[in-house]
Amino acid sequence: MSKIHVNNEIGKLKTVLLHEPGEELHNLTPKHLDDLLFDDIPWLPLAKKEHKKFAQTFIDNGVKVVYLVDLVVEALNTDVSVKKEFISQFVKEANINSVTLSEVVEEYLNTFSDTREMVLKTIAGIKKSELPDYRKRTLRDMIDDSRFATDPMPNLYFQRDPFASIGNGVSLNSMFSVTRSRETIFGEYIFKYHPEYKNTPLFYKRSDVKNIEGGDILVLNEKTLIIGSSQRTKPVAIETLAKHLFFEEKTSFENIIVLSIPKARTFMHLDTIFTQVDINKFTIHQECYDQLNIIEIHKGESKLITDVFEGKLKDVLEKYINKEVILIPCGGEDSVSADREQWSDGSNTIAIAPGKVIAYERNDITNNVLRKNGIEVFEIPSSELSRGRGGPRCMCMPLEREDI
Repeated sequence: MSKIHVNNEIGKLKTVLLHEPGEELHNLTPKHLDDLLFDDIPWLPLAKKEHKKFAQTFIDNGVKVVYLVDLVVEALNTDVSVKKEFISQFVKEANINSVTLSEVVEEYLNTFSDTREMVLKTIAGIKKSELPDYRKRTLRDMIDDSRFATDPMPNLYFQRDPFASIGNGVSLNSMFSVTRSRETIFGEYIFKYHPEYKNTPLFYKRSDVKNIEGGDILVLNEKTLIIGSSQRTKPVAIETLAKHLFFEEKTSFENIIVLSIPKARTFMHLDTIFTQVDINKFTIHQECYDQLNIIEIHKGESKLITDVFEGKLKDVLEKYINKEVILIPCGGEDSVSADREQWSDGSNTIAIAPGKVIAYERNDITNNVLRKNGIEVFEIPSSELSRGRGGPRCMCMPLEREDI
């Protein structure tokens, strides 16, 4: 039986997956910020303190917190052959610039007797100076000026994107950026080998060629998903996921509301402009409200039925939840505040129960508007975590929620 159970965005959260940032942030350099999808370099000691506060907020509210590294280690330790398979696959996908260097890196990772230390090293990135007796052996080695044999994975503390919990299964995603594509290896081994999670149905596979990311996937109820067609999630991927859910896996899902959002880094995922905070209440970045194109995908007898929805977002939400909907503007009514707080993820809240959310304390205007609308807000510090361009929802993946 699957350990995943997520049929909504707001039911009482029971189990959540996190990754506490580590040495991968120390390996960020100004020269490679753009390549690694960062705008600035977080200070790791404070980022860790902020993340611990984030985790403790879940715990204080009765939520079980599990960590990615723990699950990966438990999966790899099921058999020595699994650990070797992981190392071989990691090296193959690490974009190492020569066959010789690949062999050196694989040999190096196999010297780790402690599986946890090995996994942490794959995340942190491997400097060439760390490799035993490293020397430039090939022309590519001599031309390439990178200090890393394998790049760090600084985006991994955003656990929302590599896979998404949907019903009793997951979408193991195909990531938009080469920088983040290796992140889904960890999910692959959890769902393939972990004693508790290996029977989880996969509704999308990382080998599927078209990109889709978890920040674009919202579970409205047991029959309906909302998916953003964004910079990082392609229409073909949405249709592929729909076919798997509707026909091949025979899940309870029958509808997908597709919201086409501006294709820009500012709005990289749907949840940077829109999240659910209560049964009939949602946050929204007002600037995008009138720009949203809405398409409905329905389960037909043997094929997808696709229609353009002529109304507004409020109308389509009311259609599927059968209640009057309240849209709460990020940053309030002032356009300057709205832009500023959307940039620092004011809309990116995570519900721990109906009407109870975790939010960044820096978005004080949005948080006060939420409170005026009856939402209980648990604020967390975020001066360093927010430098990665993601909020509380981005940083976690619910594994179990109570049904509404």
